[in-house]
Amino acid sequence: MMDAAPRSADTDPDQPVQPLEGDTPALRLFALLELITGDNQRVSLQGLVERTGLPKPTLHRMLAQLEGAGILQRQSDGRHYASGARLRRLARNMLLHDTVHGARHQVLRRLVEEIGETCNLTALDGSEVVYLDRVETHEPLRISLQPGSRVPVHCSASGKLFLGQLAPLQRRQLLEAVPLTRYTPNTLTDPVRLLAEIDTIQQAGFALDNEEYLPGLFCVAVLVPVSQGRSNMCLAVQAPTLRLNQTKAMALLPALQRAAAALARLESDEPIDDLNNAATAAAQAMASFTSQDDALHSSFPQARP
Repeated sequence: MMDAAPRSADTDPDQPVQPLEGDTPALRLFALLELITGDNQRVSLQGLVERTGLPKPTLHRMLAQLEGAGILQRQSDGRHYASGARLRRLARNMLLHDTVHGARHQVLRRLVEEIGETCNLTALDGSEVVYLDRVETHEPLRISLQPGSRVPVHCSASGKLFLGQLAPLQRRQLLEAVPLTRYTPNTLTDPVRLLAEIDTIQQAGFALDNEEYLPGLFCVAVLVPVSQGRSNMCLAVQAPTLRLNQTKAMALLPALQRAAAALARLESDEPIDDLNNAATAAAQAMASFTSQDDALHSSFPQARP
């Protein structure tokens, strides 16, 4: 009897085979995309053969179709696949323009009314953080950034949270591929120190940007929680250092996490029919978490020294 072929290093030997669901070729392509983009590790052709149980020629043909359409792209080693520019653009546009956008904006607006400072919602796009939405404070002294603006991943609070969700190898590869530009004296440009900072952030559950990208700007961010997989949404508050520092940021964390939980409810499978119902959905989401303020405050990690 012949020995079984060794499993790829890209797959977990204890992971069961996951057939691609779908009655049509288009739906099976979509299922393959879901599998690739939902995995927190690099994906190769051989790894997908082992994960799905499909013949290698079939998967090779499917991957070639997606790569040819710009939906997937090969990584620099030529073996592994990642989301392509077209797929990332689609995901970004969906977040910017879907019907839940109005409800998310209402959550941001109510948070700004509560804490009095500018709040924004961000997502990871390649090696940058993109602003999906933003509500400005009424304070005359403020820094204005519009939805669609981009900031580097290595020196923003949201970016460091997103980096913390990547597998260690993915994190190192991303940081090696982008220039760690020094924007201020506080910018971390040493990869070793930055990775250590990200490890601390993973344990704390929040991230700070203490004048790391713009002089005079302080930021604190939390992830919008998800039931499974990785979150690609961060909620953050920004203010000049004259009004916001680490001590004040710790006091704002319960309100920030409460709003993040409200946003998580909006991103769940509960349907919102149209924008007319968005404000109501946002109000209900916020109200359902208001009573949890004390519990969140007592359970949220304190700032590290």
